[in-house]
Amino acid sequence: MTIVLVASGRDHGRPGGRGPTTGAGDPAGELRVALESLDPAITVLFRQTDDEAELISWLFEAVEAGWGVVLNPAAFTHYSYALRDAAALVTEAGLPLIEVHLTNPTSRDDFRRASVVSAVSTGLITGLGFDSYRFAVRAAADRAAVRAAVRAASPTA
Repeated sequence: MTIVLVASGRDHGRPGGRGPTTGAGDPAGELRVALESLDPAITVLFRQTDDEAELISWLFEAVEAGWGVVLNPAAFTHYSYALRDAAALVTEAGLPLIEVHLTNPTSRDDFRRASVVSAVSTGLITGLGFDSYRFAVRAAADRAAVRAAVRAASPTA
């Protein structure tokens, strides 16, 4: 079983968020259900917060547990060097961290075109709505599974 942490900032589930919806009015809930049913071989831990420190602590937890990570830093994307440093710990540990955004930040305001997180991410998927998350979860799970298999086969593991 491969575990992927999906950690998201403010954009979902609140008024003013950018999450697409089917009309039920709960984008975060819809996204959670879609991701949790994506693949029975992938356990998705979906977490959302407005608290930068909480996002950072989840990344530390992922490093300790060896989870792949899908991260939507939301507004923290553009200025949170603390979150960027925590994301770097994930990739420095050899774990995948896929930065994801529902919309394409480069098509929005000028200040949104720069991400301090992208430089330390394994990959970046943007602009595809919920599909951004689906693709990112699969990529993170595949990379985490390969890492686990290599470590298991290593005589020093």
